[in-house]
Amino acid sequence: MPDVNTTEQNLTQSLNVIEDLDLGLAQEIQDLLIPLYTSKYGHIFQQTIFDIPLANLLLAIIVFLFILLLRKFFTYIVLSSLQTLAKRSSTYYDDRVISALKEPIRFAFIIMGLHFFFLFIFKETPFIKNILNTLVIYTLFWAILAIAEALRDLFYKATSKFNPDLSKEMGNFILTIVKIIIGGIGLAAMLTVWGINVTGLIASLGLGGLAFALAAKDTASNLFGSFALLADKSIRIGEWVKVGGVEGVVEDVGMRTTKIRSFQKTLITVPNQLVANKPIENFSRRGIRRIKMHIGLTYGTTSAQIVAIKNDIELMLKKHEGISQKDSLMVYFDSFGDSSLNIFIYTFTATANWAKYLEIREDIHIKIMKIVEENGSSFAFPSQSIYVESLPEPAQS
Repeated sequence: MPDVNTTEQNLTQSLNVIEDLDLGLAQEIQDLLIPLYTSKYGHIFQQTIFDIPLANLLLAIIVFLFILLLRKFFTYIVLSSLQTLAKRSSTYYDDRVISALKEPIRFAFIIMGLHFFFLFIFKETPFIKNILNTLVIYTLFWAILAIAEALRDLFYKATSKFNPDLSKEMGNFILTIVKIIIGGIGLAAMLTVWGINVTGLIASLGLGGLAFALAAKDTASNLFGSFALLADKSIRIGEWVKVGGVEGVVEDVGMRTTKIRSFQKTLITVPNQLVANKPIENFSRRGIRRIKMHIGLTYGTTSAQIVAIKNDIELMLKKHEGISQKDSLMVYFDSFGDSSLNIFIYTFTATANWAKYLEIREDIHIKIMKIVEENGSSFAFPSQSIYVESLPEPAQS
């Protein structure tokens, strides 16, 4: 069985990407600087700043600035080459991957500039190499995470085969787990560069497992809450819901929280354990919307007019294409109010869409007004009648 320390050492050596980046370029550049040092101005270039020869420092700065200023151009060349290869395929995923790699590639050129900067000033110490190697690994796993994000639709497509209704929610959940795993591997690789025994570190974490479990119980509750939401199919992204006083449109169902955009456009983050344990009112799944109203007619309206108005309104609703004919439809002379004769109307629209519902309700209001007008009646408004038994006699002068 190989020694653990030997394995760690081999892994560390394999992660020293910076070691092979110079390709002997540093020595060639240094040879080119010899004529500069031996010229009549050589005594100037031989001056040192922080023990760094001036010629080497100027060269290092020029090379770093050159790479920094032209990194967009270099990135364009790399991406153009990749896009040329991508044109040979019919899928659009490779285009997304190439687009996602833009920022990591640009950052990679900065790392290359830093590498040559320290190389030319002879300051690429083991500590500097560890930093540069860490940045290389960081960029590599940044690129992997960006690729995973670019392939989000593939996760949706895969989860839709199991449950089309919850493909986005399940896809987001799986993608989050994949990102956490990738991030964990990347962190372990960066720690290995610095000689940290990752295996021993993980083992030491087991000693505090109980304390960690107690501290993370809320996180675990939220995690199981997300499982419950996905299993019960209680909510989906894009649905209008109300959970424990929070009302709005679901934007995301994550591993720990559910994000709801309120109608005031504020983003409300609700822990999944609360969502799973609270009654959920899902307005998007009702299919229809209710219309409930009272209309008040003046007391001058005769009984025949009330019957005619009631019958005409009921007939209008039964013929209206925006009204659900499979659900309750009621029109009754309801009560004698303080200042009006009240007719009760109760029905449902055939749609749950808010804008369409308002359009249908407006049309019904206008048609009810026409029916009342055509039957020679009018709407009542709050009023009071005062009856005087007798008036006082005028005073004698």
